[in-house]
Amino acid sequence: MLNLGYVLEETAKTYPDTTAVILDQIKVSYEQLNNYSNRVANILKQKGIKKGDKVAVMIPNLPYFPMVYYGILKAGGVVVPVNVLYQKMEIEHYIRDSEAVAFFVYHGCSEEAIKAFQSVDSCKHLIIIPPMENMGDLEVGENFNKLLMESDNKFDIVQTMPDDTAVILYTSGTTGAPKGAELTHFNMFFNAYYASHEIVRVKPGMVALVVLPLFHSFGQTCVMNACIMRGGTMSMLPRFETQKAMEVIARDRINVLAMVPTMYAFILNAPNWQEFDFSCVTLAVSGGAALPADIHQRFQERYGITILEGYGLSETSPVASFTVLGEEVRVGSIGKPIWGVDMRIMRDDGTFAEPDEIGEIVIRGHNVMKGYYKRPEATAEVMVNDWFHTGDMGRTDKDGYFYIVDRKKELIIRGGMNIYPREIEEVLYTHPKVLEAAVVGIPDKLRGEEVRVYVSPKEGEEIHPEEIMQFLQEKIAKFKWPKDVVVLPQLPKGPTGKILKRQLRSMPIV
Repeated sequence: MLNLGYVLEETAKTYPDTTAVILDQIKVSYEQLNNYSNRVANILKQKGIKKGDKVAVMIPNLPYFPMVYYGILKAGGVVVPVNVLYQKMEIEHYIRDSEAVAFFVYHGCSEEAIKAFQSVDSCKHLIIIPPMENMGDLEVGENFNKLLMESDNKFDIVQTMPDDTAVILYTSGTTGAPKGAELTHFNMFFNAYYASHEIVRVKPGMVALVVLPLFHSFGQTCVMNACIMRGGTMSMLPRFETQKAMEVIARDRINVLAMVPTMYAFILNAPNWQEFDFSCVTLAVSGGAALPADIHQRFQERYGITILEGYGLSETSPVASFTVLGEEVRVGSIGKPIWGVDMRIMRDDGTFAEPDEIGEIVIRGHNVMKGYYKRPEATAEVMVNDWFHTGDMGRTDKDGYFYIVDRKKELIIRGGMNIYPREIEEVLYTHPKVLEAAVVGIPDKLRGEEVRVYVSPKEGEEIHPEEIMQFLQEKIAKFKWPKDVVVLPQLPKGPTGKILKRQLRSMPIV
């Protein structure tokens, strides 16, 4: 059975006493993790959750995440991860669009989640995860701790087929509101299988740092699912803090680092780096954004470790290419396609480019999504003649190594987090004084890119940057907040009236 819940069960049988999760001084064995996931599956069964039902999850990097994640899969449900930084409007879109019937929420991010849940009638069950000692009734929602203790720790896994949907990961793709990429059990299973055997190369008892958000595909596949494939140990950090991360790496003798470039940069820039022993680290991988050559070189010089870089998208489960151990490391390259995946550079006319010729990266293989949930038109736009069109511009060298050149789409990647300008622009247009709005990414040495907002006022109105900043802070997640807001009498436009973002990006700020 390709269900990852089944994989956890088999790993628990083989390595029952091996530590699956560490969170500070708390340790959870594989046997315990498997039993807890069975209890979650029984909770869902008691709630009437059936095979194929969608279940949303808004939980940070804590042991609760894998408990709930694998419990949903065991029950035959579909996991819909939600960013823990999201606010009401964003959360509401996820649970409404996915048709989620149940919603697991960690108490630390429950305020906005409760508001969203109460706005979506189709979502019937809200299960709040309170502090461990809390076993009583809650004002809103049901108490996870109480339900867990009342449930049986044995569960007969619901059979799922390879083409059944396992996870829906939301992404904006090229334009518009976030769309749910439907990833099958085979997509998720085989991507995790490859990651565990060829990329992070986990072995029983090896310790991997879990600092990438598990609601994102990179951390989900290359760390969590890869670890349960091979009996690895996950040392969890709920959020990235430089000093805390360095302490945990040294304390828990971390063997595998999987981070985005910004995290490596913060560690390299820590003034007291010599206080922490990183000799335990045997492998470091990077994804989510392009790794600057300077970070690559400095990390190798300081720690003697070559960071391996790869590429992927939510729609590709996510890994599409990687530089794996044993291959030549070419700085700036995202490696070669993984086994079973075909990746090419395509010209605008649909023909394939020659080495060093720039074109769009297209992908086909076992890792490509089933499609965007309830969005056949959007699926048809990116799936052309069986090739998934990424919207990313790239090239290959004569030896078949791939390089990202630019992005065809307007996606902003800030510290490894995807930010979609259209989402922020839609919010800006709800401001009563805003006539026009445009959001662009600007280069930033530390985070890769920062968000800049341009607005022009309606006639007779006056806008101050501070009021736009405050408006956005009340409407969108913190990681999407702009670095600055620029007010112009009018935004530059082309002959068709389209706002010229390229001109805005190059505009000097006075």
